[in-house]
Amino acid sequence: MSLQWTAVATFLYVEVFFVLLLCIPFISPKRWNKIFKSRIIQTIALYGNTSFMVAIAILVFLLIDAFREVRKYSVTEKVDLTNNPTAIEHIHMKLFRAQRNEYIAGFALLLCLLLRRLATLLSQQASLMASNEAFKKQAEGASTAAKKYMEENELLQEKLRDAGVEVPEPGKKGAGPQEENKILKGEVKTLKEELDTTKKALQKSDSDVRAMKKQAENLTVEYDRLLEEHSKLLASSDKKTD
Repeated sequence: MSLQWTAVATFLYVEVFFVLLLCIPFISPKRWNKIFKSRIIQTIALYGNTSFMVAIAILVFLLIDAFREVRKYSVTEKVDLTNNPTAIEHIHMKLFRAQRNEYIAGFALLLCLLLRRLATLLSQQASLMASNEAFKKQAEGASTAAKKYMEENELLQEKLRDAGVEVPEPGKKGAGPQEENKILKGEVKTLKEELDTTKKALQKSDSDVRAMKKQAENLTVEYDRLLEEHSKLLASSDKKTD
């Protein structure tokens, strides 16, 4: 394996490691968000977008080159080389290497995009969880304040009635506290609706993260299968060479 493809394979192994690391279930999105917002990660992220685009461009170029090599050495069906077994073996070896490089470049490119998407989804999920908790606390505070105000209003009305002061009935003109209660109830209802909206967005983000994790696991299984096929093909090639 040449130096450039050794570097791409190493990059692929690192990507597989980070994908598996991001898929660990007992590390919460909040913890990942804190890690992403750390000073070291923020410093790396300053040049991360440029580095990401450069890496994508390099992997696309290598994938195209590997695809061209595969087409170049796929000539055994078009050219009759039965009288030259050495040439057939040489072409098969070149074709195997080109196919291996094509798989390596393709999976490296796919995992690079997958890593970026996973990091984005984890950050979004952490933000939604924080917003959900804030809305929930705000709604609970508004509900508690409304209940306390209603209880105080009822106590005040009872004291006024005991003192012989006429208290307007609900629905009649001049019932200011009742109108304020209605306003408070409307605010509580609005906050509950916002909380439901945030919960739905959080559930959608959770389902997206689960889908990406499942896709990453499938890619890991497929990669292991390709490594086994690679080992078998390499062993058969060594036997033919011997």
